[in-house]
Amino acid sequence: MLDTGDTAWILMATALVLFMTPGLAFFYGGLTRGKNAVNTIMLSFSAMAVVSLVWVLWGYSLAFSGGNWFIGDLALVGLKGIPIDELSGSIPTLLFVVFQMMFAIITPALITGALVERFKFTTYLVFLVLWITLVYAPICHWVWGETGWLFKAGALDYAGGTVVHINAAVAAVVAASLLGKRRSPGLEPHNVPYVVLGAGILWFGWFGFNAGSGLAANGQAVSALLVTNTAAAAAALTWGILSQVQNKRMSAVGMATGAVVGLVAITPAAGFVGVMGALAIGVGAGALGYGAVLLRPKLGLDDALDVFAVHGIGGIWGALATGIFAVEAIGGTAGLIEGNGAQMLTQLYGVLATLGYSAGVTLIILLVLKYIPGLGLRASEKNEDEGLDVAEHGERAYVSDGAD
Repeated sequence: MLDTGDTAWILMATALVLFMTPGLAFFYGGLTRGKNAVNTIMLSFSAMAVVSLVWVLWGYSLAFSGGNWFIGDLALVGLKGIPIDELSGSIPTLLFVVFQMMFAIITPALITGALVERFKFTTYLVFLVLWITLVYAPICHWVWGETGWLFKAGALDYAGGTVVHINAAVAAVVAASLLGKRRSPGLEPHNVPYVVLGAGILWFGWFGFNAGSGLAANGQAVSALLVTNTAAAAAALTWGILSQVQNKRMSAVGMATGAVVGLVAITPAAGFVGVMGALAIGVGAGALGYGAVLLRPKLGLDDALDVFAVHGIGGIWGALATGIFAVEAIGGTAGLIEGNGAQMLTQLYGVLATLGYSAGVTLIILLVLKYIPGLGLRASEKNEDEGLDVAEHGERAYVSDGAD
């Protein structure tokens, strides 16, 4: 039967998850140079439009209809055959559709942190359609679809450690590698308040992301919200302390980034671990993310906003840590600490499969787009030097006086 409490909560959680994408836009927008702020924000904002339509037309069907072990079928194209009174558990199926839509929206937006200040906007819109169809939908089906192979194998991913974060992060690495380095990257974020505001919105919205993923207003949702906050706080403080030790000061951007990597890491574990497990996950995420950000410049890869360091390292650590700290009394599955070492192997399979598939198919998509006449991947040198705000959108984030 329909449960009005569960339905009301998931309606709210859906709105919270959507709000994360504007939060990401501010977070990324503040990290870039001022002449690219509008373009960076638009990379996230446009995903809200494009992916919403792809999802209701065919994306949801590919991810969640029966299909086979690899992908769903087209039985639910245009959401046909889903009446408004059909239920998924105790909530309307259409509410589940739109809740999952919000995850699909933010995932490709995460990728954009690696390709800011140099990616052609029109090509990006085409990329969104192809990537959601060919990469996101299959991996979503593997992990969360009832016929998906990782779902059947017992892989634990409560709210998207593999489906969202690892998936986006490895795609970001592929994109950054193909694009090459920015011509003249900025030395520091142009708007630190935007970065902190964006991180705060992400933290707030993440309560819907994680606590809503059980699709019920119950004790597990409360636990998921609690451990989400705990991990974010632990990671932010860990990052801040490491910064203080190394640089003799705590960076606002650093602590904001630390909070995000903690949120990423707790995402797959949120419905399976307790507070102490969340604390360990948060501390580990803060330390690993901090180290990854320091290492990235030495690798020669211009992952501009450290997407892999935050979402890749955080997601991988979180997925594996789920296999370590899962508590049977909370999520129904024990982890390594409770004597179920096999869960670690299952988690590892999920991580490796996501890394391999996302990297391979993303590479193919981008190579095709690179050589299609009129598209291509990279903006012209003139447009990069001018700034993509004016070149791609005819607008500026900041106007110095009336004459401008």
